[in-house]
Amino acid sequence: MKRAAGLLLLLFCLAPTAGNIGSCGQEAVLLDEAKFFANKQYIDCSRCTECAIFTAQCDRACADIAVVGTFPEGCAPLVHDGEVCLDALQVASCDDYAGYVADEGATIPTECDFCPLDADGQPKRGDDE
Repeated sequence: MKRAAGLLLLLFCLAPTAGNIGSCGQEAVLLDEAKFFANKQYIDCSRCTECAIFTAQCDRACADIAVVGTFPEGCAPLVHDGEVCLDALQVASCDDYAGYVADEGATIPTECDFCPLDADGQPKRGDDE
């Protein structure tokens, strides 16, 4: 009986705390645009090279000039969001990546769609859905 109680106590002690689910215990810090887009450019170039993809976006990613990107006005992704996006890009198949960097009709992984836009081109808010 003591053993069962001990295992039950251990189970509750190992459970995530409130506010800790999905963020791996990270503090909520806004994602730095410059750092994120620099890391994304590096990943884009690496994946384009690895997958032998030749598009204008791949050319820009592999150029010696930094790609400058910005998040839409009102969009404030967190560091954790950026990490999840970059991880998804790194593990994407070459076929999927070709779609991400296509010259026409490029797609975006769900993990990287930080602030989807509504019909008016404005970032959606959680209460819009």
